[in-house]
Amino acid sequence: MLKLIIVEDNPKLRSALKSGLEATGEIQTVHNCESGEEALKFCLQTSEVSEDLGSLLDVILMDVHLAGEMHGIQTAIAIRREFPRMPVVFYSIQDDDAYYRDFRQSGILSHYAYVRKSNYLLPEMILPLLKDAVAGRSFIDPDIEARVQEVHQKDQHNPMALLEPNEQVVARMLAQGMTNEQIAAKLGFRDKRTISRVNGQIYTVWGLKDSPTDEKIARTRAALIVQTGQLLQWDQRGTPLSMDGRAISKNDDV
Repeated sequence: MLKLIIVEDNPKLRSALKSGLEATGEIQTVHNCESGEEALKFCLQTSEVSEDLGSLLDVILMDVHLAGEMHGIQTAIAIRREFPRMPVVFYSIQDDDAYYRDFRQSGILSHYAYVRKSNYLLPEMILPLLKDAVAGRSFIDPDIEARVQEVHQKDQHNPMALLEPNEQVVARMLAQGMTNEQIAAKLGFRDKRTISRVNGQIYTVWGLKDSPTDEKIARTRAALIVQTGQLLQWDQRGTPLSMDGRAISKNDDV
């Protein structure tokens, strides 16, 4: 019998999912809640009772749109940081670029399913997804996969769209060669460490922390992304490449 957490902010749907899945005789709901914060708290508290969380929990069924600060993708990232590859089945009726963007950037590779709520709402359809996630397999609804790729293609042509407004301002100043002290003074910050934190977020969003690079290299690469107006990757020699693998030359538009 699979031990399950249900994370759903609609209490009626949450109750219906619990009843329907338990009626299959193959599911035991060990917890249900409305927010990602509650789900993470439960996992952390449960792990304090048993060193092996897997003995008390097998899989999480979670809406992407939730009450609280974290949505479902962010919740899964937070939980998997503590409990690697915890099986999760996401469902959503929301068609929001931010969700697809966060899912792609999450790096979730296995032990998951991501489906449209309207297509996979019945218990008999959810149960196989839960079993597959526990077994280490992955499944993504073709419609969702197409939207993930669509958003990725869109973002390749506009890396600034991935940043919040204040981050965009800092990124442009960084590309002009301004120091953290100069940026902080220009924006009216007393503490230059605020700019360091913003820089760190920019590097993370643009994938500049995926490999061991120091701050100076990450800063230079961020400036090049601003100048070229496209997301870039770097080969082992440090040569900048477009996301399709094409080398960036001095003749490229900046």
